[in-house]
Amino acid sequence: MALVEIQNLSFTYPGTDRLALTGVDLTVREGSFVLIAGPSGCGKSTLLRRLKPAIAPYGRVGGAVFFEGEPIEALPERRQAAEIGFVMQDPEMQIMTDKVWHELAFGLENLGTDQRTMRVRVAEMANFFGIQSWYNKNVSELSGGQKQLLCLAAVMVMQPKLLLLDEPTSQLDPIAAGEFFDTLKRINTELGTTIIVTEHRTEALFPLVDEVVFMRGGGIFYSGTPRSCAKIFSTAPEFAAVLPTAMTCFASCSGDNETEAPLTVREGRSWLEKRVGACETALFPETSSGGKVPRAEKAEYKAKKPLLEMREVYFRYERSAPDILKGADLSVREGELFCIMGGNGAGKTTAIMAASGLYRPYRGKVLFEGKSIFSIPETKRLGETVAVLFQNPRLSFVKDSIREELNAVVKRFKLEPSRLDEVAELMELGPILDSNPYDISGGELQRAAIAKLLLPRPRVLFLDEATKGMDAFFKARFGALLRKLCAEGTAVVLVSHDIEFCAEYADRLAMFFDGGVIAEGTPRDVLAGNSFYTTAAGRIARGILPGAVTANEIIAALGGKPNE
Repeated sequence: MALVEIQNLSFTYPGTDRLALTGVDLTVREGSFVLIAGPSGCGKSTLLRRLKPAIAPYGRVGGAVFFEGEPIEALPERRQAAEIGFVMQDPEMQIMTDKVWHELAFGLENLGTDQRTMRVRVAEMANFFGIQSWYNKNVSELSGGQKQLLCLAAVMVMQPKLLLLDEPTSQLDPIAAGEFFDTLKRINTELGTTIIVTEHRTEALFPLVDEVVFMRGGGIFYSGTPRSCAKIFSTAPEFAAVLPTAMTCFASCSGDNETEAPLTVREGRSWLEKRVGACETALFPETSSGGKVPRAEKAEYKAKKPLLEMREVYFRYERSAPDILKGADLSVREGELFCIMGGNGAGKTTAIMAASGLYRPYRGKVLFEGKSIFSIPETKRLGETVAVLFQNPRLSFVKDSIREELNAVVKRFKLEPSRLDEVAELMELGPILDSNPYDISGGELQRAAIAKLLLPRPRVLFLDEATKGMDAFFKARFGALLRKLCAEGTAVVLVSHDIEFCAEYADRLAMFFDGGVIAEGTPRDVLAGNSFYTTAAGRIARGILPGAVTANEIIAALGGKPNE
């Protein structure tokens, strides 16, 4: 039975003639689990919001959407609220109360649920989601992963028939994201809830969902079972970045068309063992003709002096509070891409705030070219010496359009007007330059925020979760952009949960844990051999192609053509 039917849906935002959705036809069966994937701006979030009338964007609509056979706009508001749940990308935008238990009860209170029913449902969901240990906490005390789980539980307590999630794991570390996806699968299988999720982090989702829908240009160009998606590699190779690593490696090295494409790490390992055993020319990625020696291992690179250093840095937010940084040491060289990874709450963001001079440590030193960073006048330090992109890029915008925001920076630093056009082209902002920052996708907003920082040509660029909300299609171009900035002498320090991106593009990685660096080196040094803080390629290749941590290294080792 169809729970949702979308028929020839089109949508246009006010003030533009560009169709955000065009001719969308989709049927979602009751109890199914559907993943919607595609580049930023392709219409994923717009489509999802059209399925929740209370938050549907305003604009010109064509076609129809039916929920259990009824036009979705005609559903009573109470039924919409109870039967269609929505979890946003940023939990801070969704949490309404100050206490965990109150947040769980908030939706039921608004529905007028009686006290007895409310208590039973809240207790039931608290147990199902494992919230008992932090049930009485203030919301402000929770980690990012706990907040996102709370948002999910607060929606599920109303027992919706349809659960919609818009990039729910973009702010979570890999382990927390995996646990979140496992919870979604339990909701789908144990409660029978129909789930539609948009997500750029598709590696762990593919094995869990029933159907994958690929979108581009506001329309659907392919939908099918996860395993059938291997066939789009030949017709739409740009979507290779969305496929699971095992499937990408299979499709890139395929002469195996008669076999079924592997979907999981386990299936990928089985396939790789057979390929390596049958391929006498399979080589370690570093020596393969298509492979490449990691950049950070080059002798001339090692000889460079540190541009910025943190030495034995300690920092706490309040005098009586525990230390967040505990003797943290970092060194960043000119022209390198240095990535910092680690779990939520490990101290990564605090570290770059201290390294940039935004926070002053109570012990230890922060040096820029051998001198205290605090000796540089603040007007010169922030902008021309260092620049920082915060986790929420909307904090960077106060003007009505992206162009106005960039123009303000050009005037402030007395730059040539042509610099704006140069950076806008670099970050591919042409179509959105005159858009309001609140009317564009998360990935587009990230690019605009980075463009603003690049205008005055900073020596060190700090990026806190810059790939958050960025689609796999732009990540390759973004990685090339960062490499270009590094080649021009800019040092880039990137805090990220995106292990695949860090493995592919970083010169060096640092793993943060409990306020300090516990491992540092090349991607291969830090990631090879790990069980969780490694790439899917690393898990697939472990013990078969030792040291391989990217899909391209596996592909090159098997004599295939690495993906661009």
